[in-house]
Amino acid sequence: MKRWITPLAVLLLAACSSGKDEESGPEATADFGPLQKAERPEPVEAPEPAAPAPTEKPAEGSGADVGGANAIPRAIRGRWALDVAHCTARKGTDLTALTIDAASLRFYESHGELARIRESAADRLVADYSFSGEGETWRQRVELDLRDGGRTLVRRDHGEGATGEALRYTRCAA
Repeated sequence: MKRWITPLAVLLLAACSSGKDEESGPEATADFGPLQKAERPEPVEAPEPAAPAPTEKPAEGSGADVGGANAIPRAIRGRWALDVAHCTARKGTDLTALTIDAASLRFYESHGELARIRESAADRLVADYSFSGEGETWRQRVELDLRDGGRTLVRRDHGEGATGEALRYTRCAA
């Protein structure tokens, strides 16, 4: 007899169903008690999306690409080396070389993608970068200043693990 109780209970419950979608719920009928209403959670309103953070733009005349509010100034771009001999070294042996394009810094064993410009002028940039290299990732603020009519680039790193020491690069011939 116990075998028949479970299937019979299922059939009885199915017969009691009105056949309406779940969405109609108890609110669709006028015969629900105060406990049924109190047990239902109130609908949660989605918060309004946050306004995007303002993007800092390069200063007028920065030399950045047209519409490139988040670009490294043209005058700073190029190939640089701490040791001038590394300018002509074969790729992979140019240990102190630094290549700068509109959106990144490339070193011998690491690469930094421009994340946020903090200060920009034709001959100066202070920006945050997302770096990766040797299986690790980190964020670093880098300050780049052109000197000697654009022949020298002074780099200073700021933040955790940075020495803040000025590194002087020489522009490599194109």
